[in-house]
Amino acid sequence: MEAMRIIMDEHQALAGIIHAVRHLIKEIGAGRLQPDFALLQAMVHYLDAYPEKRHHPREDRYLFAALRRRTGEGAAVLARLEDEHAHGDARIKALEAALAHYVAGAPDGFEGFAQAFANFAEFYRNHMLLEEREILPLVKKHFTAEDWAAADAGFADSPDPLGGVRGADTHEDFQRIFSKLVAAAPAPIGLGAGPYRED
Repeated sequence: MEAMRIIMDEHQALAGIIHAVRHLIKEIGAGRLQPDFALLQAMVHYLDAYPEKRHHPREDRYLFAALRRRTGEGAAVLARLEDEHAHGDARIKALEAALAHYVAGAPDGFEGFAQAFANFAEFYRNHMLLEEREILPLVKKHFTAEDWAAADAGFADSPDPLGGVRGADTHEDFQRIFSKLVAAAPAPIGLGAGPYRED
């Protein structure tokens, strides 16, 4: 069940990043922190490069498709999650556009980006909780040893770059970016602190 551990670790990492960015936005809005646009752009890029482009496709291929072959349980939830995965580009584009508006100095730029990120964070909170509460228990219930072997190999094949691995297609050091983000956020930021939750 190595795949299950990796999924939960990646969910925790993403929840921690979202929590930290929300903190940065709160501090900027309160005037206690100057915006670091390069950092914000890097983090939005990470949200596209890993969760959307790597994590979700592996869930679709190694979890959802295999589960559908084993049982009809959870079919409606699987359909919803797959649809949400399919619309990932639109979510990222909305976030990128709001950040670009903010970087360009628009009078409403900060408020627009703050709202766009709040929407993004709320989506991911609900998305991850749905996976963890509805689908992962069904995976544990119905997967065979063959299913687990395929899932374990598939998830181990493309580790999260925040673990220190440089993305082969992006060549960016996400670990350095994450370290900078953590340094700007209070402890704890959510990593290893249980399910993603509101402040």
